[in-house]
Amino acid sequence: MEQKELEMIEKLSPTHADIRTLWEEHMLYEKQLEKLESKPYRSPAEEQERRLLKKQKLDGKTKLVELLHKYAN
Repeated sequence: MEQKELEMIEKLSPTHADIRTLWEEHMLYEKQLEKLESKPYRSPAEEQERRLLKKQKLDGKTKLVELLHKYAN
């Protein structure tokens, strides 16, 4: 994420539950992905989980950025 977006999240999350929730989910997905990607070998199930997490993270980021633009205007 860009620095401007991170600053907006920090500013808006205390008063906007939707932004706070999306950001918390984004960070959770990031931690889960880091854990999976740190493994030297992933099982097919883990690889499938990694792909799903990446998709969920991207979907959440898209929603989060849309909300940030909405609140910025």
